[in-house]
Amino acid sequence: MQTCAFCGRTSEGVDAITLLSWTTAVENGRERSFCDTCSRDHLRAIEGKLDSEWW
Repeated sequence: MQTCAFCGRTSEGVDAITLLSWTTAVENGRERSFCDTCSRDHLRAIEGKLDSEWW
């Protein structure tokens, strides 16, 4: 089970196709996961490699 590092949503009950749209990033040596909604909302910041604290 994954938990979104931004909004706290969990992957419990999420189908496999939706889970594929979650993103993973490494920030300060820690792996962090972000749900599909947060990933879409902050796509430009993710692509720009900004740490989630800047979103």
